Amino acid sequence: MADQKKQSFVQGAAMLTAAVIIVKVIGALYKIPLGNILGDEGMGYFGAAYNIYALLLTISTAGLPVALSRMVSEENALGKRMQVKRVFTVARMAFFVFGLAATLLMMVFPNALAKAIDNPDASLSILILGPSVLLCCLMSAYRGYTQGLSDMVPTSVSQVLEVLGKLVFGLVLAWLFIRKGLGLPTAAAGAIAGVTIGSFAALIYIVAYKQRMEKRTAAPIAMPDVPESRGKIFVKLIKIGIPVTIGSAVLNIIALIDTKLILNRLQFGAGLAYEEANILYGVYFKVQTLFNLPSAFIVPLTVSAIPAISTYIARKQYKDASQVAGAAIKLCALLGMPMALGMSVLAAPIMNVLYPGSNEQGPALLAILGIASFFVCLTMMTNSILQAYGHERVPVWTMPIGGIVKITLNWVLIGNAVIGVRGAAISSLLCYIVISVINIVIICLRVPEHPSFTKAFVRPAIATVVMGAAAWLVYSVVGSVIGTDGGMRLVLSMGVAIAAACVVYAIMIVVIRAISKEELELVPKGDKIAKLLKIR
Repeated sequence: MADQKKQSFVQGAAMLTAAVIIVKVIGALYKIPLGNILGDEGMGYFGAAYNIYALLLTISTAGLPVALSRMVSEENALGKRMQVKRVFTVARMAFFVFGLAATLLMMVFPNALAKAIDNPDASLSILILGPSVLLCCLMSAYRGYTQGLSDMVPTSVSQVLEVLGKLVFGLVLAWLFIRKGLGLPTAAAGAIAGVTIGSFAALIYIVAYKQRMEKRTAAPIAMPDVPESRGKIFVKLIKIGIPVTIGSAVLNIIALIDTKLILNRLQFGAGLAYEEANILYGVYFKVQTLFNLPSAFIVPLTVSAIPAISTYIARKQYKDASQVAGAAIKLCALLGMPMALGMSVLAAPIMNVLYPGSNEQGPALLAILGIASFFVCLTMMTNSILQAYGHERVPVWTMPIGGIVKITLNWVLIGNAVIGVRGAAISSLLCYIVISVINIVIICLRVPEHPSFTKAFVRPAIATVVMGAAAWLVYSVVGSVIGTDGGMRLVLSMGVAIAAACVVYAIMIVVIRAISKEELELVPKGDKIAKLLKIR
């Protein structure tokens, strides 16, 4: 049973990772052309509205899906089917109430919210994005329920539907409004309307999926299976969910404060005009799209790890829980480290290929935020491990500590005319380093049979450093031979460098045995991969 649960954890993570790859490819087809359609200024309006939306969505949904997934997993492991159903119905109503409140806030006070972050032209985008909060809240209830049952299909498919809505409707509306001369604020609102449309389509799918699932499956029922009262279940959801929400919301609060501080300090500290400040914020938001890429691949690991670890904890199988946690951390390092260093080393060609003609600060921002992206991954993973072990209150104070570091450095660095917007990237790097280090110390002190972080990090780090050196060397050599002044030459130089880096990294993983046979066997077909690569 334990081996099956470990297998289901990684299989679930693999399924969600495949969905993330699809989502990110489609997302790139959305945000990269969108950045070129709207330009730095238009992306400033888009980003400001999106950060308000993300904060309200996090406050409404961040904690409850984790609590719901954990409670469903624990009760289902004990065969309490009626309790599982009642937990879901209570959670769904809570999601509806919280989501409705956030939606009304965005739709009734869009002008006040836009002015509060010093970007008044973002008000229309805030208004259009409002309904999406309620839709996503309801969808999160269904995702948390199915994830607790270790069924990752609805989460994966609904994510794809969401991003397809953004791609199809968002790009078309943005392009159409620009063509009709309606102005960048209106075009940004058109682009963001795709988010609401995609959320609606995904909600319809996941509701239908659950109905079909209930008809064809029936878990064994323990006797007696008398569910707790709705009030008691709600209190338990809130007790678990509020600390998680506070910890998660800090990230979005940081992003929102980032928006205000960047615009404010560039104007009143560095002495730039409003238009110049908004352009710099726009290119910073473009870079954020790439900065968030590695962490998107870590989310499936955190989503799959929490119910898997919680199941073992409920059965007091601490060794098995530690093995799952260790595998999740190792995969976090193997995925997050190379993407982070690769973005940093190849920052200039990446920005010039994806966003030609964008502000010159882009490559410097990506070089710094590329490194920071790994520490975001590590923060997310360590937060999830703490939550799965019942220490959900720890991120409540570790995240604000990082936030204080971020805000303080933002104020000092961004207002310096020499550093400017790069101060936001530097402060992000230090913020997430502080959070992840504190989390690791707490895990080592408070988690029984805690996983080895040294074992998880050292060999992937060696492989990553060699890969980064190879990427830089190949790009330099190919660029010196064919040049990087033309569009296709730059694309070719970057493409060859990325391909070489991938090959070198794969070879290094095998040569230095960065992953063991036992860890590979947790992955679908991992035994065959281990045999092919002669890993013992």
